[in-house]
Amino acid sequence: MGLSWGIVLAVLCGAAMHAGWNVLVKFAGDKSVDNALVILMAGLVALPFALAGGLPERASWPYLGTSMLVHFGYYLALVGAYRHGELGMTYPIMRGFAPLLVALGSALIVGEVPSAAAWSGVLGITLGVALVGLSHPGQTLHHGKALAFAFGNAGIIATYTFVDGLGVRADVAAGGAATRFVLWLFVLNALPYPLLVLLRRERAQRGALLAYACARAPLAAIGGAASLGSYAIALWAMTRAPVASIAALRETSVLFATLFGTRLLQERFGLQRAFGTVAILAGVVALRLA
Repeated sequence: MGLSWGIVLAVLCGAAMHAGWNVLVKFAGDKSVDNALVILMAGLVALPFALAGGLPERASWPYLGTSMLVHFGYYLALVGAYRHGELGMTYPIMRGFAPLLVALGSALIVGEVPSAAAWSGVLGITLGVALVGLSHPGQTLHHGKALAFAFGNAGIIATYTFVDGLGVRADVAAGGAATRFVLWLFVLNALPYPLLVLLRRERAQRGALLAYACARAPLAAIGGAASLGSYAIALWAMTRAPVASIAALRETSVLFATLFGTRLLQERFGLQRAFGTVAILAGVVALRLA
């Protein structure tokens, strides 16, 4: 399986969409509720298309069930990371180290051994993500809880990348379509975490929670659609290119998150982030040529 420029551009567009909905959650008033809303809205957006397309092939059902459990852990760790640390610190760690873990495990789990060029691309993107995202690395070590959530979530992201990559390939191999697996994954994920968020609130707080949710619903719908579109692009790409390469390309979302922060919050871009951007672009080119 090769990595064409068309696939590269599609995954980069998905990465920008992924960064957008994470920025939405980070700058929310109630991160747990906003994260739950994005998940719920993504499921609602996916539902009519899932029903119209039919169920995925049975070969992919075990992967769907496993993915639901792994994604539940991901949502919990995501909110924990954003509660204890800044977006600029936690997001790069979560997204930047996951593709390195995927590359390390790809030979054993999916039977794909990255070439030397692919490894240089993965390492370039990982280095670039660290440079772009961790603008104050000396301060990072003082945020123990945020680091624990972020590194733990990097492992969770790598895990669901493998599970979903294998699941979508199993569905396609059995005569199905990548889109059906993705749509049903979002539909099945739509309720467990939002229900947990609701049940963990005191009865007296639920009225205010629902009012807040209604006010944020239109924006959450945009975030949910972006989340669905981003992941659909990534899993579709994994049926046509190596999982490790797609996982690395998807984490260029860190660069987009930084650009959004620079634009929306007037954050300084700086020389370190410029070097990181060059490293990411070099990694993308290396993956394309691998």
